[in-house]
Amino acid sequence: MEKEEIYKNINDIEIRQGIMRGIKSYVIRNNVLDDNQKKSVEAYFPDYAVTFKDEFITPGSLFSDPNKPVIIEIGFGMGTSTEIIARERKDYNYLCLEVYLQGFVRLLKAVGEEKMDNIKLMRFNAVDVLEHMIPDSSIDGFHIFFPDPWPKKKHHKRRLIQKDFVNLLSRKLKKGGYIYLVTDWEEYAEWMLDILSQESLIENAYDAYAEPRSWRPRTKFEQKGLDKAYKINELWFVKK
Repeated sequence: MEKEEIYKNINDIEIRQGIMRGIKSYVIRNNVLDDNQKKSVEAYFPDYAVTFKDEFITPGSLFSDPNKPVIIEIGFGMGTSTEIIARERKDYNYLCLEVYLQGFVRLLKAVGEEKMDNIKLMRFNAVDVLEHMIPDSSIDGFHIFFPDPWPKKKHHKRRLIQKDFVNLLSRKLKKGGYIYLVTDWEEYAEWMLDILSQESLIENAYDAYAEPRSWRPRTKFEQKGLDKAYKINELWFVKK
């Protein structure tokens, strides 16, 4: 893949803004790369990144072992916990979506340097990827950790977790597949619990909030919330 094509693909989300429609719960910031970051992109993008195409794919075919269950992580931030989870849970493949360029490049560099064959990255809006590339009943799980709570009431419409989006996730799941959500914003946890509980395709594996998964590491971001006495709430819903 030539440099020009790499940068066209990595910036595709910005080119397409206003063209693709759907939930947009993010703001693109700081899209300038230094020379070292550019070297990482040029070295590892062709092997570890997936570009957006308006056609359905077989998710497992993206990976060296197509028979492993496929988990999609939406909004991995800097990718610290993503990297740890994928390294320790090697029996799963991870398709990881993030629009924040600095986080995308950091994880791309880590994955490339370690030659992790169970992670692929995409820099694109998750709704568009799910609607246009991922077939129904093809995904084994979704991870969404600490999505932006958009705390002001006037911004609640920007929240990622909405009825239509939860229905979209649910349709993409295989039977028995899961949606795993984590937040440190209590009001958003109540919001998410209410919306997921209304979706007929999935059911709560717990009475309300889930027990923490031992394999999900605590990040610096999470620790900052705990230091402020924020409560961490987790949800685990399963496809019927």
